[in-house]
Amino acid sequence: MLRSIINLFRNNKEETDNEMKYLITGLGNIGAEYAHTRHNIGFDILDAMAAEKDLTFEDKRYGAVTTYRFKGRSFILLKPNTYVNLSGRAVNYWLQKEKISVNNLLVVVDDLALPFGTLRLKPKGGDAGHNGLKSIQSTLGTTNYARLRFGIGNNFNRGQQVDYVLGKWDSEEKEILTEKIDLAIQMIKSFGTIGTARTMNQFNNK
Repeated sequence: MLRSIINLFRNNKEETDNEMKYLITGLGNIGAEYAHTRHNIGFDILDAMAAEKDLTFEDKRYGAVTTYRFKGRSFILLKPNTYVNLSGRAVNYWLQKEKISVNNLLVVVDDLALPFGTLRLKPKGGDAGHNGLKSIQSTLGTTNYARLRFGIGNNFNRGQQVDYVLGKWDSEEKEILTEKIDLAIQMIKSFGTIGTARTMNQFNNK
């Protein structure tokens, strides 16, 4: 009887701990040629977040990982090393390894459909043509996971989309990029502490 009570307590504690744990995945491509490009804004946001606490990413299976703790929550920051097109492998592996519910998954992604610097949190949705989201959707078998969309604009001529997405920020964009990255970090923390709906109400119109 006592053993059953102890096991029940342990199971309840584990479930509670898992509810306080979040997987924050920033999408991007590994390699110096992709560093600080528009497509890698997910990596840059997670790097800036980790830098707040002098955290170091460790190279582990399917990605670079570190843990950011805030207000009793553990944010597992993941930068997949699978390249964007296979991001689902990394997300699925770390959700299972850390026993995190898909409800506590947030994917940080670049978005051509939004003006530069516009930030939008969504609780679910399609892939909008983004190969990283497409991979995650296919691997997890659901679109019901939160994503933080960072607008990169669409200031390119016909046929130049790839060059634009994989290109560096221009001088005007760089002037406000840090401010927008800081805002994205605030939204990630808010997602983990007050939830998706309240975070959307507070930040999506900024």
